[in-house]
Amino acid sequence: MQARRISRELALLSISQLPTTAERLNTQKLQDLIVAAVRTLATEARDALETASAELQRGNNQLLASETRANTVESARTMVEDAIALTEKAINRLGSAIEIPEFIQLANQTDVRTFALEIITRLQQERQHVDQLLNEALVDWQLDRLATIDRDILRIAVTEMMFLGIPDKVAINEAIEMAKRYSSEDGHRFINGVLRRVTEQLKAGVRE
Repeated sequence: MQARRISRELALLSISQLPTTAERLNTQKLQDLIVAAVRTLATEARDALETASAELQRGNNQLLASETRANTVESARTMVEDAIALTEKAINRLGSAIEIPEFIQLANQTDVRTFALEIITRLQQERQHVDQLLNEALVDWQLDRLATIDRDILRIAVTEMMFLGIPDKVAINEAIEMAKRYSSEDGHRFINGVLRRVTEQLKAGVRE
């Protein structure tokens, strides 16, 4: 995995737990980013497992009370299927948490830290501008109502396009790959659509 791709993932997963000021961000070591990213993934895994456990309990209760009623059995089956999907999500999150240190060991660690902090710092500095552009590109959605992971993927991609000199196509493709890894099943399609509209706005003269 390329250093910049690892940097994007570190930025995505650690941003919610890091300081918001440039001065304090500059003091963050690579291990601070790794710890923050692993904590984010572990928290998501724990939340998914807790929800899965609740769904399994609800499904079990419905089965016990069903007396073989078809609609109740079907509802219980749906709950169990949802619980399985949540458990798979939790396993994937834990797998990603384990992989992060290994990926970083295989990359240029100085480059990883530098670019991850560059993304986070510039995003914090330009968040108002970035969020305004995204809100204009969203159709029937509001940025603050999106899942945190989707919102941050979009913010990182726009920051890269507008302020870090990353070509639009590259930023979009990387955002899609992160969405496939960390978002919901259809999240990457949503991310792609929003960023395509952002690029149209930038080409129309919004870019500064």
